[in-house]
Amino acid sequence: MSGDILIAPSILAADFARLGEEVAAIDAAGADWIHCDVMDGHFVPNISFGADVIKAIRPLTNKVFDVHLMIAPTDAYLEAFARGGADLITVHAEAGPHLDRSLQAIRSLGRKAGVSLCPSTPEATIEYVLDRIDLVLVMTVNPGFGGQSFIGSQIEKIKRIRTMIGERPIRLEVDGGVTRDNAAAVAAAGADTLVAGSAVFRGRGAADYAANIEAIRAAAEAGRVPHLQNSSAQRMRVSEGGLIR
Repeated sequence: MSGDILIAPSILAADFARLGEEVAAIDAAGADWIHCDVMDGHFVPNISFGADVIKAIRPLTNKVFDVHLMIAPTDAYLEAFARGGADLITVHAEAGPHLDRSLQAIRSLGRKAGVSLCPSTPEATIEYVLDRIDLVLVMTVNPGFGGQSFIGSQIEKIKRIRTMIGERPIRLEVDGGVTRDNAAAVAAAGADTLVAGSAVFRGRGAADYAANIEAIRAAAEAGRVPHLQNSSAQRMRVSEGGLIR
């Protein structure tokens, strides 16, 4: 499993009339990453914002910009998002015919690369690109709208992807309907990066957002405890057997 639990509030749930203030507020509230959901009205049934908006808010925070492209095609727009300030660019496995090429293009721009899977897409789709990516994003709702309910069947997919990742330095992110109520189950399945929109942007500013972020983080950390205990016990048994120095 990767390192600490990261919380990445999705600005799709922010007040767009005060977007700059909202970004500053979640930064102050303890967000680890800023998740930017880009929708084109073609790949998904909604339109959100593009590279120019990301460029406009980039100076407001030093946090990682986690840019999730729900667009098709993707390759023609990668450079614009890289120049706009994306630190990590995630494309959908379903959005184009040449996923490997898209991931290579992201890396060539000096950005970290991620791949996202819709709920109906099997994890086998990413088997041959695991060594080209820094992040796997499991959608736990059908992409296109915020505020949807978590699809529970994706928990098993998260577990299987965690096994596929193995010891690779790949973060496993979950996006869609994540709340303090299901964060423990998500983390117990193996996720280490949680995107939350509506569950973070409840309240009236940084203090409320901070409480929401902390509640999600605490629940996720609690969910990881059995995994950490099991891993520790296993390492101890192996060590006692003389296989670890």
